[in-house]
Amino acid sequence: MARRCTADDFDRILAIINDAATAYRGIIPDDRWKEPYMPAEELAEEIAAGIEFDGYEIAGTGLVGVMGVQMVEDVTLIRHAYVARGRQRSGIGSALLEGLRGRVDRPILIGTWAAATWAIDFYRRHGFELVPAGEKSRLLRRYWTVPERQIETSVVLADPRWHARAADGSASSS
Repeated sequence: MARRCTADDFDRILAIINDAATAYRGIIPDDRWKEPYMPAEELAEEIAAGIEFDGYEIAGTGLVGVMGVQMVEDVTLIRHAYVARGRQRSGIGSALLEGLRGRVDRPILIGTWAAATWAIDFYRRHGFELVPAGEKSRLLRRYWTVPERQIETSVVLADPRWHARAADGSASSS
């Protein structure tokens, strides 16, 4: 069952992120990998900056998946999406994504590592499409706070609302 996470879930959110992020070891550039992938201080800073987490809970087990989102200007960013390794490929990520889509009425963007083909494929199966490389860099600079090296090694996927807005010219270009 999907639910909004609370402050009491902090340690479990952190554990899920660091457990699931092991899939990126050896995939993302070595200069972007760190141990732990997300230190507790970084997660606390992200939450303080407005990232809210939803979690997927299994009765008797607790949280097994999380999705952190942030409303920035005119879009919703998926900032974190992780499912515990033993629970991946069981519909948890899909349930979290569909829950998010059901409650937001603005375009959704997701940035991920270009080499994380499984993540890209997941979002594409759910109707997201890659934005062109030049647009990707502009979006990452506008909506995210990430280093230039991460911009070089990332992609951005957008939902149909964003693509429709971009096609009709109403996507902001500031």
